[in-house]
Amino acid sequence: MKLQSAVTFAFAAAHFTTADPIRKRAACACPSGAFKPLSAREWVKASTPGWNAGNTLDAVPNEGSWNNPPLQGSTLDTIKASGFKSVRIPVTYTHHFVGTSPDWTVDATWLQRVSDVIDMATSRGLYVLTNMHHDSWGWLDVNQPGYNATLLEEKFYAAWLQIGKKLACKPSTVAFEPINEPTGSTETHSANLMRLNDLFLKALADSGGYNPKRVVTLSALGMSIDKLPWFKTPANLTNPWAFQFHYYSPYDFIFGAWGKTTWGSASDRQAVTSDFAMVKGNFTDVPLVLGEFDASQLNCEAAARWKWFDHVVRTAASYDIVPFLWDNGVDNLDRATGRWRDLIGKDLIVSTVKGVVNSLADSTNDAAATTQESSAYVFNKVGGDVTADRRLPFILNGNRVEGLVVDGGRALKSGGDYVVEGEVVTLKKEFLKEYLFAGAAPGSKANVTVRFSKGTPSQVELVQWDVPKLGGSSFAARAVAADSDLEIPIEWKGLHMVAAVRILGSDGTFLVDDWTKWLPTLQQGRGTFNSHWNFDQDRVKIGRNAIQAVIASGKNTTFTFEFFPRAEGNGNQLDYVLTV
Repeated sequence: MKLQSAVTFAFAAAHFTTADPIRKRAACACPSGAFKPLSAREWVKASTPGWNAGNTLDAVPNEGSWNNPPLQGSTLDTIKASGFKSVRIPVTYTHHFVGTSPDWTVDATWLQRVSDVIDMATSRGLYVLTNMHHDSWGWLDVNQPGYNATLLEEKFYAAWLQIGKKLACKPSTVAFEPINEPTGSTETHSANLMRLNDLFLKALADSGGYNPKRVVTLSALGMSIDKLPWFKTPANLTNPWAFQFHYYSPYDFIFGAWGKTTWGSASDRQAVTSDFAMVKGNFTDVPLVLGEFDASQLNCEAAARWKWFDHVVRTAASYDIVPFLWDNGVDNLDRATGRWRDLIGKDLIVSTVKGVVNSLADSTNDAAATTQESSAYVFNKVGGDVTADRRLPFILNGNRVEGLVVDGGRALKSGGDYVVEGEVVTLKKEFLKEYLFAGAAPGSKANVTVRFSKGTPSQVELVQWDVPKLGGSSFAARAVAADSDLEIPIEWKGLHMVAAVRILGSDGTFLVDDWTKWLPTLQQGRGTFNSHWNFDQDRVKIGRNAIQAVIASGKNTTFTFEFFPRAEGNGNQLDYVLTV
């Protein structure tokens, strides 16, 4: 690799001697000959693609504290049947220490649960990557004021020594990573992280068993690619290893920020390719792990999301990078039912890593466009009849359209219900009028599956829409409970999804991110999903950050909720005023 190895192990050696109480614990012994060593490259190749069991054992304070129940074997059965070869099991240990310095004893029941979940995965033939996860938010924050290196490194080493001992005899299909998305923004913070990497490796060596031969992943600050120059390969590294990074880019599209609801231009695709090429260029002889990536179906328009998935995973595959889909239990797999919320997105990931060239629904690529189109939908406004055929462009990528099927399995008639010309599928108005007409109630009316000669099918959702209805039009910002969001009932009348939210003060200025005035029309003055706004099944929400900004501004502020279909002047929006 091009990055130089510079970190020595002097610090760790000075702090952890054979006289330390923790070091006196005997290393684990495992059955000889039962461990079949894997190189990091072999582990990566066999693990692709991977899935994250997010918001589960990493939940705070306990598994089940967030939006998911304890992980069940049936979920892992679904993961394997869906085509995933591995599972990343994030684990937060923060609330499971039952002792203090110097031993920092971890609750044995918690360690057993971690061990049992790993066994659930390996018994199903799934490869495993497990870590210390949200600890990086709190006690293990190398960026915190008054960072106490001696105490925190003692605790980190003690924790990994215990984790290592508990998991010492797991098979070679189980890999470890030291800490998820370590905080920090400076070279000094990075140096703190590099010492943690050293201690992680020392703990594995001291814990015995198979751990000295086990695959590990290491990373830079935040697991982000912009901190790569500060990463240093540990001098004491003897384990087979891979470099791990995470990818949620571009930020505005992935996180629903500043009204960005399009993706897929040539520059969009080139940015991803350039990012991955840069990582590979820095690690020419080290396997790579894309430990997290996702574009949520909650805030990313479907066709744009599918294009992003396809390009990110295809680019990863071209560099032999194993991609792990982040799944918090809301974005992707419905663990209660075992159904994928976006089956097309999942299938694109699984097929793309196999080298399958998929066809994709196309959508608006130009962020400056004032009307955004998507071949994932046909929209019809309540009160109006379909008066023309609907042309839907696709990116066939050398494939051909084989046929269309509507809900219930009815095959549509080529030349009658639809026509294919080049890369355009035209749905005839006579077919559309079966579902979309002036008097039809608003909502999703049908799904048309488009099948191709090769690869994952696509889908066109037929949607009758009207402007939704909010439960009220204004509220006093100071009347919202401290540190709470404002939840506003909504009656959906089309897609159950907010596209963007414009936030405008009574004096005509943008409440947040004033610089967005330089962005295209449909992005100016828009806030950010999950910070300034959100929504769920029957409510839209104004976030606590936005509420505090309104109070600080001293100005009545209008929040304009915009919905799909999205076009300037189409009226598909609602205003809600926060008063001061």
